[in-house]
Amino acid sequence: MPSIDDVTNTPDELSDDDATELFEEADLVQDMMGEVCPYPQVEAKKGLQQLESGDLLVQETDHVPCTENVPRAVGDDADAKVWRSGDATYRIYLRKR
Repeated sequence: MPSIDDVTNTPDELSDDDATELFEEADLVQDMMGEVCPYPQVEAKKGLQQLESGDLLVQETDHVPCTENVPRAVGDDADAKVWRSGDATYRIYLRKR
């Protein structure tokens, strides 16, 4: 049986400790729980426009495709990492370039 890693191309994954530390440093947090693509991609792009280089945007989501689609949508505007909670909650960390 394939795992999620076999069918997605997500950014590097963060450990629980790193994810918690970075979440506390976030300059902007977007709650995308219950939202589906393309809304999170659009909101990520809009959020990054508000931030300065080096700032951190975090999106919380329960929609697995966002972990791949949001980083792809922002492209070269941000460096992306993902955290999985184990209970169908994900965080996408976008550090603006």
